[in-house]
Amino acid sequence: MSIINLFLEASIVVQLVMVLLLLLSVISWAMILERSRGLKSAVNAGNKFEERFWSGIDLGKLYNDLTSRQTQPTGMELLFLAGYREFARLRKQSGTSAQAVMDGTHRAMRVAYSREIDKVEVHLSFLATVGSTTPYVGLFGTVWGIMNSFIALGSVKQATLAMVAPGIAEALIATAMGLFAAIPAVIAYNRFTHKVQKIETQYENFVEEFSGILHRKAHSKVSGQ
Repeated sequence: MSIINLFLEASIVVQLVMVLLLLLSVISWAMILERSRGLKSAVNAGNKFEERFWSGIDLGKLYNDLTSRQTQPTGMELLFLAGYREFARLRKQSGTSAQAVMDGTHRAMRVAYSREIDKVEVHLSFLATVGSTTPYVGLFGTVWGIMNSFIALGSVKQATLAMVAPGIAEALIATAMGLFAAIPAVIAYNRFTHKVQKIETQYENFVEEFSGILHRKAHSKVSGQ
């Protein structure tokens, strides 16, 4: 009555269900570990950049430091680079109004924002799918196994518990494996969704605050002229 023996003695359909659930569980755990590290890194990088941004450093110097750095900018750094690059480009064009400069700058940052949010949300839809569907996949394996057990009992004149128990046990393993795959995926999805929402809020606040700084710069140039 070991789990391995029950698996080997199960029908081919139940075996396929168990293998599928085990594969989904392994993949979801790999994604959980990857997203856990990725979101933690995004939060730390955002806090570090904000600390430097609000330290009073010259924006031109900060832009040059980020563009000349060996490592690839991510997260809030990309929002800053996209906004400042577009702002500097539009300001150099003669006849461009301050409002046009800010509209272009804001669009550039919103595009970068959308791309960065897509990066932090990667794998979340898969975890949601695993959490919502694997219990039903396991239940399908259980129903199939129990159905086969009762069909086999139909050809026996006298049924005993010893004859019924193995078939029901191997069928219930499918449900257990479905829950084993679903529970961590649901917990991780809810936790990661909360973290992503916090990152989105942090990015949105930065975009608005940075837009305010650039707005003052754009209108100060117009006033100076």
